[in-house]
Amino acid sequence: MQDSIEQKCIKKGVKLTDQRKIIAKVMSEAHDHPDVDELYKRVSSIDPKISIATVYRTVKLFEEVGILTKHEFKGSKARYEEINEGHHDHLIDLKSGEIIEFVDYEIEKLQKKVADKYGYTLVDHKLELYGVKKKS
Repeated sequence: MQDSIEQKCIKKGVKLTDQRKIIAKVMSEAHDHPDVDELYKRVSSIDPKISIATVYRTVKLFEEVGILTKHEFKGSKARYEEINEGHHDHLIDLKSGEIIEFVDYEIEKLQKKVADKYGYTLVDHKLELYGVKKKS
């Protein structure tokens, strides 16, 4: 079982105010990659006293300490997700903004093969695929 964002904050010595706890809980429960506006909408429905500035500052703090990662997908606002141990790539729907996380072992093998071909050891990579849904 993976630690929640709140547990990660405690381990990293991040002071958790009540508002930060709410932001951490909402991000831990997110099954998408919300931008700050969407995150603000979710947390303010729980506590209307939380300002958008607080959400921005908290997200920046969580990013700086290595709890959240920021994605700047082509053509959209910066979006965030919790940093997890497992690697995955992203398929982004250009029309709806939906983000699909996936792991494809053939792609992983091919990337290592390409790095090897040019005399490199692959240490990291990021793959973003952009598309639109096919008509049925």
